Amino acid sequence: MADKQQFITDINGGYSFKGASILLGKAILDGELVTDATIAAPLKTMNRHGLISGATGTGKTKTLQLLAESLSDASVPVLLMDIKGDLSGIAAQGVPNDKINERVQHMGITYTPTGFPVELLSLSNEPGVRLRATVTEFGPVLLSKILGLNSTQESIMSMLFKYCDDHQMPLLDLKDLQKTLQWAANEGKDELSDAYGNISAASVGTIMRKVIELQQQGADIFFGEKSFDVDDLMRISDDGRGMISIVRVTDLQDRPKLFSTFMLQLLSELYATLPEAGDLDQPKLVMFIDEAHLIFSDANEVLINQLETIIKLIRSKGVGIFFCTQNPQDVAPAVLGQLGLKIQHALRAFTANDRKDIKLTAANYPESKYYQTEDLITQLGIGEALITLLNEKGIPTPLVATMLCPPRSRMDILSEQEITNLINKSSLVPKYSKVEDKESAYDILTKKITEAKEVVEEKETKTSAKAKQEEDKSIVETITENPIARSMMRTAGNMLVRGLLGSLGLSGTTSRKKKKGFF
Repeated sequence: MADKQQFITDINGGYSFKGASILLGKAILDGELVTDATIAAPLKTMNRHGLISGATGTGKTKTLQLLAESLSDASVPVLLMDIKGDLSGIAAQGVPNDKINERVQHMGITYTPTGFPVELLSLSNEPGVRLRATVTEFGPVLLSKILGLNSTQESIMSMLFKYCDDHQMPLLDLKDLQKTLQWAANEGKDELSDAYGNISAASVGTIMRKVIELQQQGADIFFGEKSFDVDDLMRISDDGRGMISIVRVTDLQDRPKLFSTFMLQLLSELYATLPEAGDLDQPKLVMFIDEAHLIFSDANEVLINQLETIIKLIRSKGVGIFFCTQNPQDVAPAVLGQLGLKIQHALRAFTANDRKDIKLTAANYPESKYYQTEDLITQLGIGEALITLLNEKGIPTPLVATMLCPPRSRMDILSEQEITNLINKSSLVPKYSKVEDKESAYDILTKKITEAKEVVEEKETKTSAKAKQEEDKSIVETITENPIARSMMRTAGNMLVRGLLGSLGLSGTTSRKKKKGFF
């Protein structure tokens, strides 16, 4: 039996902070709740990223909801990737029930049902603010990484982007990129070679196939205008709370390529747009990615490296990223090592592989004299988790089993009517609902190709007419220069003249006869 008083001293010492913090729950020791040991997280280190993991049904989503609510209350904007479609209820007040009442009484905390300011966003045609980005905004480097291009293909992509920039041809959607690739392999090959160097038609064909592969996952709905302004993710509501933006991506579960494409572009845009923030008292934005395994399941090594780089650097811009998944092993090791706050819900040991994963998971957490981590992971109840995080000095806190506070918003989804009402109140829906179709590379190149074809056709017509004229002239010259032909022409001419004179009664023979008779 552990020393309870020493446990309280150690935990409160590890989870007490000078600056503002958010309440997570109360500590658990030997299966019993210790209400005198409070677990909180400092706002100052919420940009050090985090992980929420655990088996299905253990309370991961409710923990994500709890963190989002607390951040919003602290005037921190939040972005949620809602892959399962079960987070919209944050906009409505929670409904107390026997389980909630029992938990808050047991923990000695108050419970006030509260709805939070929410903006619904969408990558598809679902109701909400449409998220789009142009091909130009992706840039050749990021787009090449997403498509998995080699160095040669990436250099061709850069060349085409450079050409389009030099000739004021915007690359807005995938249609523009495809037209540019087609033109580069055919009509524009010579022009590109003269100005930028030779390109391989085979390499262009490979790039085209990879673009089509991305297109088949539904990327057409994402690329285009009006492109989304990331500043609209960092809004504060009229009552001073941070706006919670929920990206509804329920239709992307079977399209991981498109999901990872969107995520990388958004993170890259945030990093490129936001200024260096330094050491802030609280983050500018915190992003939660539910079902995070979708990002890593279809990602190549280049994409993983790109994601790792962005995660390392983006915290200096005041942005925190939290991954929510069933098993920590779903997250690439290079990324996992960058996550400061870890909330581990229960894992289940049904197979030998499950037990192996649990052992690896336990090894990721600090050693504790109060817990047998490997055993405890399988014994946690719903809404309970092992927690460790970075304190204000960047030092890991003691590992602690925690009973988490329940969310104050609705732990269910909004009805269709509630969603409609929420969207009707949005100031962003009118801003992004209209699809813009400006003149772009597709239109310019199509016009260019058409004009080139007309010039070629006109030239061919003139050449054909000249050739016909020269052919006719050649026939006449052949005839006039041939002695036999000239003799035949004279004979034919004499016969024609005689026939004509005879028909007029002026035959040469008759004239001579008359002339003889007259004298």
